[in-house]
Amino acid sequence: MTTVTERDLTPIRDALGPLRDREQVAARLLESSARHSFDPDRELDWDAPLEEGKWFWPPELVSLYDTPLWRRMSGEQRMDLARHEAASLASLGIWFEIILMQLLVRHIYDKSVTSNHVRYALTEIADECRHSMMFARMIQKGGTPAYPVPRLYHNLARVLKTVSTTPGSFAATLLGEEILDWMQRLAFPDERVQTLIRGVTRIHVVEEARHVRYAREELRRQMVTAPRWEQELTRLSCGEAARVFSVCFINPEVYGNVGLDRREAVAQVKASGHRREVMRSGAGRLTDFLDDIGVLRGPGRRLWKSSGLLA
Repeated sequence: MTTVTERDLTPIRDALGPLRDREQVAARLLESSARHSFDPDRELDWDAPLEEGKWFWPPELVSLYDTPLWRRMSGEQRMDLARHEAASLASLGIWFEIILMQLLVRHIYDKSVTSNHVRYALTEIADECRHSMMFARMIQKGGTPAYPVPRLYHNLARVLKTVSTTPGSFAATLLGEEILDWMQRLAFPDERVQTLIRGVTRIHVVEEARHVRYAREELRRQMVTAPRWEQELTRLSCGEAARVFSVCFINPEVYGNVGLDRREAVAQVKASGHRREVMRSGAGRLTDFLDDIGVLRGPGRRLWKSSGLLA
């Protein structure tokens, strides 16, 4: 008879430890979802008229804020730009969430369907479906067009969805969620902002807090357990995702649609110290976390710096 020693059991326990942690985190997130999930169609008054004199986005978060061009714009034109930029950000959010849903489905495809981890992934997918519909309805309510990302990046995302590693998927998820989340945390308590927009951002902030926790915990585990080649690929793909994100953040068509010279506006946004500080502040918590778990290294770190999201 073969005797199983304590030394034989150690690798098994080491392997089961992260799985146990994963299940415990997912169980807590499922409990939170049961208590704090929202149906935007019922929670928000979509039929209420828009409020005169209120912004669609805090002015300090509008891309041209505090630039020479901003100082020449009328108050009405500034508010109109904020309305279009809110629609551009909502369009970006829908794009990211559709990508995220596909990455999550890939992630759980081979995992136990009865695990808490998979149950929570399915719960998050349901959340993201509601968020995407909520953002689309918000765009329609604001009376602006939707602002899709450039065709090049739309098609590059097809490649990402096909070849992304598991840690790369969760790193991209955090990039898409945390910067917008930071901005929305400033928007939803701001009484200068339309009540409907504050309601949309409040729902998104509450539910995205769970999504961020889920992605952070999984990415931290993956960066410990993934093979070295996968860790290196994740660092590189995450840096490239940051570069693309910064390019696509505001669709330049918003400037022409409010009567501004598009080239002049884009140039002033690029030169704006205030805008640079806003974007770096929005990414601050995320870059601190990614640095702590070893993602911001090598060529990937240089890509992050070129994106303007990392000093």
